[in-house]
Amino acid sequence: MDLILKATLGAAVVVILAALAKTRNYYIAGLVPLFPTFALIAHYIVGKGRSIDDLKTTIVFGMWSIIPYFIYLATLYLMVDRMRLEASLAVAAVAWLMAATVLVSVWVRLQA
Repeated sequence: MDLILKATLGAAVVVILAALAKTRNYYIAGLVPLFPTFALIAHYIVGKGRSIDDLKTTIVFGMWSIIPYFIYLATLYLMVDRMRLEASLAVAAVAWLMAATVLVSVWVRLQA
């Protein structure tokens, strides 16, 4: 039953995104995926299972995680004029992966 609920929520988000993309305010579709669904879940799990200091560390790391997302968006913005959409999305996803790898590597070194 839990899996059905999750799948239904995921499908609902896709329907909302598709509907928003067809409106005059289509750009709002870029905001919907940023609703902190997974962050809420992660913060709840960390907050219930670990210390407040660990939760605060998780929150701060989440703040820094905006950087890879920004790099994804900036890369996509630059690439959509130069490549097919699918290729642009792939390049932007690789840019996010590289930035996230750097972020995690730096974070681990600073936390040691």
